[in-house]
Amino acid sequence: MDRTSRLLPYAWKYRRQLALSAVLASVVAMLWGLNLSVTFPIVKVLLEGQSLQEYVGESIDSLNEEVRHYESLLDEMADEQHQNAARAQEKLSAANRSLSLFVALQKWVMPHLSDDRFNTFAMLLGLLFVVALIKGVFSWTQEVLVGSIVQRSVMRIRKDAFRHVLQLDAQTVGAAGGNDLLSRLTNDGEILVSTLGILGVRLVREPLKAIACVGFAFILNWRLTLLAVLVVPLLLVAYQRFGGSLKRASRRRLESMSRMYKLLAETFESFKIVTAFSAASRHRHRFHKENQEYYRQYMKVVRVGALLSPTTELVGMVAVFMALLPAAFLVLRGGTSIWGVKLALNPLDVSDLSVLYALLAGTLDPIRKLSGIFRHVKATTAACDRIFGIMELKTQVEEVSRPQRLPASISTIRFEKVGFAYGTGADAGQSSPPVLQDVSLTVRKGEIVAVVGTNGSGKSTLINMLPRFFDCTEGLVLFDEIDVKHVRLRDLRSRIGLVTQETLLFDAPIYDNILYGRPDATEEEVLRAADQAHVTPFLDQLSAGFDTVVGERGQALSGGQRQRIALARAILRDPEIMILDEATSAIDYHSEQLIHRTLQEFCQDRTVFIISHVLSQTFLDLVTRIIVIDNGVVVGDGTHDELIGFCEDYRRLSHVQKRAA
Repeated sequence: MDRTSRLLPYAWKYRRQLALSAVLASVVAMLWGLNLSVTFPIVKVLLEGQSLQEYVGESIDSLNEEVRHYESLLDEMADEQHQNAARAQEKLSAANRSLSLFVALQKWVMPHLSDDRFNTFAMLLGLLFVVALIKGVFSWTQEVLVGSIVQRSVMRIRKDAFRHVLQLDAQTVGAAGGNDLLSRLTNDGEILVSTLGILGVRLVREPLKAIACVGFAFILNWRLTLLAVLVVPLLLVAYQRFGGSLKRASRRRLESMSRMYKLLAETFESFKIVTAFSAASRHRHRFHKENQEYYRQYMKVVRVGALLSPTTELVGMVAVFMALLPAAFLVLRGGTSIWGVKLALNPLDVSDLSVLYALLAGTLDPIRKLSGIFRHVKATTAACDRIFGIMELKTQVEEVSRPQRLPASISTIRFEKVGFAYGTGADAGQSSPPVLQDVSLTVRKGEIVAVVGTNGSGKSTLINMLPRFFDCTEGLVLFDEIDVKHVRLRDLRSRIGLVTQETLLFDAPIYDNILYGRPDATEEEVLRAADQAHVTPFLDQLSAGFDTVVGERGQALSGGQRQRIALARAILRDPEIMILDEATSAIDYHSEQLIHRTLQEFCQDRTVFIISHVLSQTFLDLVTRIIVIDNGVVVGDGTHDELIGFCEDYRRLSHVQKRAA
């Protein structure tokens, strides 16, 4: 299904406002056509020197005579002259309709008009002003209404897209690219707002204005107007030729902006590294290249879009000429047909020609604006492709339809022949070399298990299967013989606390960052968690205490302070299973000692997994069991003394640590 059509359910929620907008646009279109139709009486008054009362009276006399003529002609026709009789009857009906209109004008309108031609002209100008004022009010109301509908619809699209992203797994989000997703939700969403705002107003109003002009022209002379309409297929061909190019160029422009957004985000996030390595010129060069690429893609959109307006205008002029040239011929030659083709029931005069020209010329402005709209249509399509593409991302960690309940207390955690390879889709195991192979482990409640190994050995990947950041591509992860894939994600993760190496704090007060672990916690529980994690001692150094805002990613605090806040957040959750992923590898010795002391107190009767490649003495005193992983395979399992005796990889790791110490 075309992704653009997915906008409809969001807009349909505001269908009443949309209907009102369409009504307002219809009124604006009718008033537009009415303004142009006033050309006829103005020409009559100024150029032909005839008052409107005189014109209406003469028209009634002429039409009465014409009606009598066709009535007598029909009476004289023989019964077998069916074809001639039908034509005469058609002309009689047309004359009667016109007569009825002029009689109504004479009865209801003419008594209110002045006989003085200047006064009539001034009144017509006043009428034009009033109509323009009403049209302006209706146009403003429609634009405000459409702006509200568009903004609210895109708000819901953003909300749904963001909700969908939050339901994805970490691997899928990482593959999609956080900065690209950010660009789609912000930059592409803003483009969608601006383009839909234009489309919502003009895509309804401008066609109606053109239709109103053509409709009035058809009433004046449908045969001549039809000649102009025959050119419309040329416009459709032109739009089709330009459409594909515009969509491709618009999509590439958005992708270029996304890359530029990513480059800027990476530069600002790694600003210390950029400065330390004097790499500003490299980043500036990359940004210059992306900026130039965006310019090239943008200019492609501009060049193709710029061709639309003159092309449309030329085709429109051809359409006007197709009607006006025959009309001018009929006026100047005083006839009703060309080469035997009947083009008018009665001879045309200058006022008829003037109003026909005004109406057909009045279609050019809406058509020209529609050509500009066409560019926005393609920009909208490209933005929809990218935004709704987010909602089509499939998570590789799916909720089970009928979840099982975990027991009140989890006594064992078992990895059974677990294998894993990074990738996407059902065949993830075939998309890259395996990270884990045939891992089988059993961990009992109360154990503090250290998972150690060199960087890239697979230790973090293994433990990240517990909260289902990833799912194993082979084997099972069992909590008391219940497959974690059969447990509701919310229930599973509510049992687990997590502290990572890269401390992720939010730009909010310290108190709120701790409360994030369990939003329904009381103030007393938050304070207790802060005391347990040794957060309280350094609060005295901060003027605002718990109300201190930590800054973006916690940059207002030291690494050790950030890590203790993260530990307090996990403690507040009161988890049954605690995971510390390199939680002390990037902090100072004092903070490491405090965190180890906290864990000794807090982790009794809890199952704890500590992922690390650092083997300090306090670390060894804390853990009850060590698992060694190398190249995705468990090569050692036991205590420190046991592993020193039989595990070469552990001896090598321990030896490196001693030399470092």
